[in-house]
Amino acid sequence: MSASVPELKQISRVEAMRLGPGWSHSCHAMLYAANPGQLFGRIPMRFSVLMQMRFDGLLGFPGGFVDRRFWSLEDGLNRVLGLGLGCLRLTEADYLSSHLTEGPHRVVAHLYARQLTLEQLHAVEISAVHSRDHGLEVGPPPGPRPPPRGLALALRPWVLGLVRVPLYTQKDRVSGFPNFLSNAFISTAKYQLLFALKVLNMMPEEKLAEAVAAATEKQKKALEKLLPSSS
Repeated sequence: MSASVPELKQISRVEAMRLGPGWSHSCHAMLYAANPGQLFGRIPMRFSVLMQMRFDGLLGFPGGFVDRRFWSLEDGLNRVLGLGLGCLRLTEADYLSSHLTEGPHRVVAHLYARQLTLEQLHAVEISAVHSRDHGLEVGPPPGPRPPPRGLALALRPWVLGLVRVPLYTQKDRVSGFPNFLSNAFISTAKYQLLFALKVLNMMPEEKLAEAVAAATEKQKKALEKLLPSSS
């Protein structure tokens, strides 16, 4: 996709289900809605996409790890979503993709996508704010490894709040989506966001590439300001 967003190997759902017990499965959901509104009365919003701010300051999609010994992917995902988003339930029909993650831990990341009405999306946001554990950091101490098998879905989500992704770019070519991409994302979340926007035809591929390039350039300039001059 770009040098700053490494390509991940995509596999089919069937292939993912055939992976051995040494693999962990993470399931996350992208909830979105068409948005006919205009920012400042002139910039089309196009879509509203929900992500969440995690306890560690990283952005990600709602979801978590699923222990395949006890639950199907959908049942496990819905158990996690039910803790923070109310009665919303996803099915196999909402399945979008599976990707193998990079790194020392063997994880296959599954992404589900459900298009809602704008009113339904707003209801999800309200439900999340009023969930019992909204804004709380609970569960075992965080670490680099996935939660122990059989435990992950018994935990409350470590979520500080939902956010909407700004799918527009202003005249300065940085404000909006490029600035959003300059944030830090957990694991595969950034790649999954870009992948979903592309395959669901929510943003032209060239616009995605421009936003990624602008975000990368912004991060590069910010790093150069922090580093001492070599001269």
